[in-house]
Amino acid sequence: MIYAKLPGSKSDYGKGAQTAVSFTGGYIAGILQYACTIVSHPADVMVPKLNASRQAGEAFGAATSRIYKDIGFGGLWNGLPVRIVMIGTLTGLQWMMYDYFKMFMGFPTTGGTTGGAPPPEQEKA
Repeated sequence: MIYAKLPGSKSDYGKGAQTAVSFTGGYIAGILQYACTIVSHPADVMVPKLNASRQAGEAFGAATSRIYKDIGFGGLWNGLPVRIVMIGTLTGLQWMMYDYFKMFMGFPTTGGTTGGAPPPEQEKA
């Protein structure tokens, strides 16, 4: 999809630009993947706090309420932007390393095709 938005075709770009496109695609995928986990982020913030400060004999609900009163609604979202950037960067780097490995092995970089076998050559009349 990225190549469709760029002028020219994939073959018009060098290997460095193609791996930059791979990194960009991976970065976007990582951000989208992690953005979907926004639902679980408050629990990801709450669990370590529960483990660290749960008092002996305290019920789970009471501990959760106590921590929520301490950190508030905004505290449940602490660190979300940093996590999204981190996951996007890590996913982008994974895709870029994958394409570098493919280039090292002599294969084409990812993207720019619709999949399947290339169309057969047509005879010139």
